Amino acid sequence: MRYVYITLIVLLTAVVLAFTLQNFELVTVSLFAMRITLPLALLAVLVYILGMVTGGALLSLLRNWIAHARMRPD
Repeated sequence: MRYVYITLIVLLTAVVLAFTLQNFELVTVSLFAMRITLPLALLAVLVYILGMVTGGALLSLLRNWIAHARMRPD
């Protein structure tokens, strides 16, 4: 089973590396009055990390709300 995991990690790393090498063109993102220009691969990684952080925070918040809602005072 260990070799399956190692193979999957190597394949995923190869796909990410191929994506990074093929997407070095610069893109400009603007929001309101702000503009930022950076490589597409870097933008994709930043958006992915931002999604992980905000998704984890939202999930934690929802779990906390549900836990507190279940603890009703009698």
